[in-house]
Amino acid sequence: MPSEPHQNHLIIIEDDKGRREFVLDAPVYSIGRDAKCDIRLVSQFVSRRHATLLQLPNEDGTHYYRIVDGNLKGKPSANGLLINGRKLQQCDLRNQDEIVFGPQVRAIYYLLKRDAVLTVPPDEFDITLT
Repeated sequence: MPSEPHQNHLIIIEDDKGRREFVLDAPVYSIGRDAKCDIRLVSQFVSRRHATLLQLPNEDGTHYYRIVDGNLKGKPSANGLLINGRKLQQCDLRNQDEIVFGPQVRAIYYLLKRDAVLTVPPDEFDITLT
C-alpha cells in the first residue's frame, strides 16, 4: 500500500508580545495589528490589515500557502512585506521562508512533511526464535 504524504503548515511570529506559533489549516488568514485579525501582530509599525495568507491546492492533493500584501480587497499595507530580504507583493511560501512585516516584527513559515505511517497489527504466526 502506498503511503500518503502528510503536511503540517506552521508560522512562528515574533513581535512586541514575544514568540507565538500558529498551526495553519484554514483557507484564509488575515494578519495585522487589528484585534479582528486571525493572526494578530503586536507592534505600532505594522498595518491594521498587513497581509493575507491564502491556502491553494497542489496537483498532488496537498496544499500550500501564498502570502499577499494587504487585505483581500487589494488595499496594500503601509510598509509592505520583505520575504527572504526581498520586497514582494505576494509570494508562494516555502519551508523556512522569513517574512518581515516591520521593525522587530517577523515570521518564519515551516512546511513539515512526513509520510503517513500505516500501522498493521503483528502477524500472529510471526515468531522470533532466540
